[in-house]
Amino acid sequence: MESGVYHVSFPGLGINDLEVHRAAVTVGGFSIYWYGILIAIGFLLAFFYAMKSLKRYGIKPEPFFDCVLAGLICGIIGARLYYVVFKWDEYKDDITQIFNIHNGGLAIYGGIIGGLGAACIAAKIVKINIPAMLDIGGTGFLIGQGLGRWGNFINQEAFGVPTDLPWRMVSENTGGVGVHPCFFYESVWCIAGFFLLLFLSHKWRRFDGQMFLLYLIWYGMERMIVEGLRTDSLMTPILGLRVSQILSIVLVAVSAVFLIIGLKKSKNKISEESEAEIKDSEVSNDKKDDKVTEE
Repeated sequence: MESGVYHVSFPGLGINDLEVHRAAVTVGGFSIYWYGILIAIGFLLAFFYAMKSLKRYGIKPEPFFDCVLAGLICGIIGARLYYVVFKWDEYKDDITQIFNIHNGGLAIYGGIIGGLGAACIAAKIVKINIPAMLDIGGTGFLIGQGLGRWGNFINQEAFGVPTDLPWRMVSENTGGVGVHPCFFYESVWCIAGFFLLLFLSHKWRRFDGQMFLLYLIWYGMERMIVEGLRTDSLMTPILGLRVSQILSIVLVAVSAVFLIIGLKKSKNKISEESEAEIKDSEVSNDKKDDKVTEE
């Protein structure tokens, strides 16, 4: 196999011998890889969505941009550190390889944790409504994740166990065996989730933070299932469990609880406001009646 080139087939779909180049451009000894390009495009699309949504969520652009910048930097750092921690045996003998990310090795959950953590701290400093910001961020994440997963296809990684399904994928990295194209499952799920949350944000947003909780539930449900198919999962060092599945289960459960609480509080608030309006209306009518009686 030529270095950086894979020959990919989907025999059940009649698609054979696709030549996939990891590098988009190579000049001299320097290469720009599709993996990074796709992540960058995903980020830009998510950013454009966010900028279009700010007014509706009551957030000003300038302080929001500060939060995005902090989240971007720390998101990349968090994604790499998360991966390295659970793959430490591969880096302990040569820690300089930690900085070599063009071959992949970025964990999405690490990116979410690092990015959101930094963005929330920045939001606190610049006085932005954090739950509203998270609503925008969660929906935008789905754009970036949906597109970014195709970087895994280019690198021929993040695939699953052998299968005979019609959409099985075969390449040098799969050992010539048909496997689950897990990158595709997650990409489709995330893009569908973006449009779902976009619709719900217009039609069924009851409180700040609701869309973010739905994002965690939506993505966590998919990750619980698809992670079980993958052959390259990050594992816990003691129990030998899949890290992403454990985290997904926790996030889905906790988010569901907070979603129910938030919806209940929102419903009570609406009821209280309705009662207050009725009382104000009754008081106003009583005053009118009194005035008529006096006349």
